Amino acid sequence: MTSLNNPKKSKRLPRQLTLSFFGFSLSFLNKISIKKLTLIGFTFVAMPLVMALIFGANKASELAQKSTSAIYNVAQLTQLNSKLDETIAKLERSASQFVVLKDDELLAIFSGHHKALIDIIQETSAKQQDKVLKEQLTSLKAESDRIKELMLNENIDTFSLEEIQQEFKPLQLINEQLEKRSTFVVNQQVLDIQQTTEEISDNILERLYIIPITLLIAGVFIILITKPLKRLTDEIQLLEQGSFEQEINLHGPAEVREIADALENMRQRLHALELQKSSFIRHISHELKTPLAAIREGTELIYDNSVGPLNEDQQEICDIIRVSVNRLQRLIEDLLDFNIVLDSTSLHGLEKISLSELINDACNVRKLDIKSKNLTMKCNNSPYFVYSNSKQLSVILDNILSNAIKYSPVNGDITITYSSSKECITINIIDQGPGIDPSLSEKVFDAFYQGKAPINSQIKGSGLGLTIVKELLLRLNGKIEVIPARKISAANESGACITITLPNTQTDNEL
Repeated sequence: MTSLNNPKKSKRLPRQLTLSFFGFSLSFLNKISIKKLTLIGFTFVAMPLVMALIFGANKASELAQKSTSAIYNVAQLTQLNSKLDETIAKLERSASQFVVLKDDELLAIFSGHHKALIDIIQETSAKQQDKVLKEQLTSLKAESDRIKELMLNENIDTFSLEEIQQEFKPLQLINEQLEKRSTFVVNQQVLDIQQTTEEISDNILERLYIIPITLLIAGVFIILITKPLKRLTDEIQLLEQGSFEQEINLHGPAEVREIADALENMRQRLHALELQKSSFIRHISHELKTPLAAIREGTELIYDNSVGPLNEDQQEICDIIRVSVNRLQRLIEDLLDFNIVLDSTSLHGLEKISLSELINDACNVRKLDIKSKNLTMKCNNSPYFVYSNSKQLSVILDNILSNAIKYSPVNGDITITYSSSKECITINIIDQGPGIDPSLSEKVFDAFYQGKAPINSQIKGSGLGLTIVKELLLRLNGKIEVIPARKISAANESGACITITLPNTQTDNEL
């Protein structure tokens, strides 16, 4: 059966043609370099423009030739009319003088004027293309020959002045007709030039369709060149964000494939290094936590006088051991958080998260620290949902809140607010501490950097908190900024405001 009798086969044909076209395009791109593709694109874009330029130049040359020819004809006809008038007038004058004076010398002068008239007629007739004008010149020549025969006739002596002047009337009439025809020919050539000019103008305007065709061709080649480069950029951004699992296999020009192969080799090496780092941190953290738990438990037993009372010096030593153990515990936790940054597998799986609940959970984790400084938490409890990774956001909020508690004064306030727009969601965490000098607003994100510790602070940091936050936000396509609290809230004369910005990808918020 033919495709006309088989609807399924008929519907499948356009799809097969489309796949064949894209297959041909892909095969073509894989066999050509960007340099050659650019050259081909330039050729295809320039070709219509060159053709239009050649067409315009030909039409302009044609118009110039017609204009030159017309100007020459106008000048020739103008000179013809002037010469004919002058020569005919001389011819008539010499004939009239001969009739009156009967002088043979005057007859010779007449013959000379007649010869000049014949030369003018023959020269003009040879150059003219107008048939009517040629016929009139022939008539003028015939009439001038008739008058010459009359002047050479023996009976010319019997002619009076009035009679000879009457014989010149037909010659003058033909000359007048010649002048009218010359004017008509000149006007006709002017109209012809005007019509040609209008036709050339219309043709040039019609050729303007070349512009959108050229732009379309340029757009196609721009897409062919930039699309593989855009895919390369996307792959590089994925590597920058720490996504090393997806294989890089791009099709396109030779240069793009070479870069893709280099990126694939780099991805494999980075992925292997990432796994090694993650494995090392996990193992070292586990190995440290096991003996640390025993040390911490033993320290607590001694501190609680479970094995007997301690004197003042022993109590002081026990306090030092206890604080150091807690600090070491915090360092191990920071290492585990930092491992989240290194482990790209923890960055997948977006989920719907209640922002208010996430903030409350972060505050509950730091409840003892908040209570120890008698801090007041002012949180925005409006229902708001964001699509992100809860584990990452928890680490981000915990580290920032830990810093805010650490630098807040006793009986101070910590304010947490959030707002949204079509593009992003902004979270502000504001404390009443000493603030951060603007010159250090970028340095605080460096690994292991620690600012001046607050007086009597019980919370010791590792210098990795804000580094972890910045790295995680980078992978979430977010950003973090440190600004003075007074720019956000007029009630805070001091303190710092940590502003977190995340892309707004949620779809069903209730805020």
